[in-house]
Amino acid sequence: MSTSASPVVKVGIVGGTGYTGVELLRLLSQHPNVELTAITSRGDAGTRVADMFPNLRGHLDLVFTTPADAPLKECDVVFFATPHGVAMSQANELLAADVKIIDLAADFRLQDTAMFERWYKMSHACPDVLAESVYGLPEINREAIRKARVVGNPGCYPTTVILGLSPLLGPDPMIDVTDIISDSKSGATGAGRKAEVGLLFSEVSDSFKAYGVSGHRHHPEIVSQLEGLTGASVGLTFVPHLVPMVRGMMSTIYVRLTEKGLETDVQALFEAHYRDSPFVDVMPAGAQPDTRSVRASNMLRIALHRPPGTVDRLVILAVQDNLVKGASGQAVQNMNLMFGLPEEAGLSQIAILP
Repeated sequence: MSTSASPVVKVGIVGGTGYTGVELLRLLSQHPNVELTAITSRGDAGTRVADMFPNLRGHLDLVFTTPADAPLKECDVVFFATPHGVAMSQANELLAADVKIIDLAADFRLQDTAMFERWYKMSHACPDVLAESVYGLPEINREAIRKARVVGNPGCYPTTVILGLSPLLGPDPMIDVTDIISDSKSGATGAGRKAEVGLLFSEVSDSFKAYGVSGHRHHPEIVSQLEGLTGASVGLTFVPHLVPMVRGMMSTIYVRLTEKGLETDVQALFEAHYRDSPFVDVMPAGAQPDTRSVRASNMLRIALHRPPGTVDRLVILAVQDNLVKGASGQAVQNMNLMFGLPEEAGLSQIAILP
């Protein structure tokens, strides 16, 4: 229950049957300031949410409705946990009804419409809305998110890479921004809840592979944000991998320190940079974060290493749950900022071990 001093936010979710949708439901059903008002699914309209997702039994008494029948305009905010292209097709109508939007797909991540069209193979339906949207990475855009009507929730890989590098950037960066390598790995839920041969248990289990080596949609998203932070062209080699686990993500980032970086205590720099960020944990120097330490939590953990035998090499390890800080948890974090709620509200879950 919310206190009398705290607002109640009426929330709608479009596309609630995927992994990010059910994760939103798990988090929002426990949020002290949220009233879940509507959840849509064309294919499962009429189905009780708790019948599809039994973990929500006793916590949620909603039925899936079609988008046409859902009272989305009565909501304060609508989350889109949908394929790319859906949010932008409904954005103007919702904004006209004073409904805020948080999109977990890519419709409002890339400000360059030509870049968006190249990578997502569709024209942007509302470039005017895109122009006012805010990239929803709170640790970088906290104040802009507070004022936003439309937030583009970051991709999962970009969250780890951008937060892993942010303290080292700026007009006088502490690393060679032309030579950044990110070796990134994700559990199978990163591909979404769908029937696809490459995601079958017998295909994923006991195997480990790279994908998107010739080009991945998250590459331009990462580069555009890094260039915005440093004001210079960025050279990034980004290689994602699929690992045989359900959820979890790790990026191992390799950079070369500039002379300024070599003269700086980077451990102290990271600790100071994220001192007021409740969901970034800068671990002791040389620590070994693992994905299970963040499983089902909204925490991203970072550790820094200086490999022996090197002079200027820095290795940054960043781990998160791809469905929480990498998607739905970060979306709730954005909602909290947009409605003047404590940033941690509804996101205090401790990671699950083992």
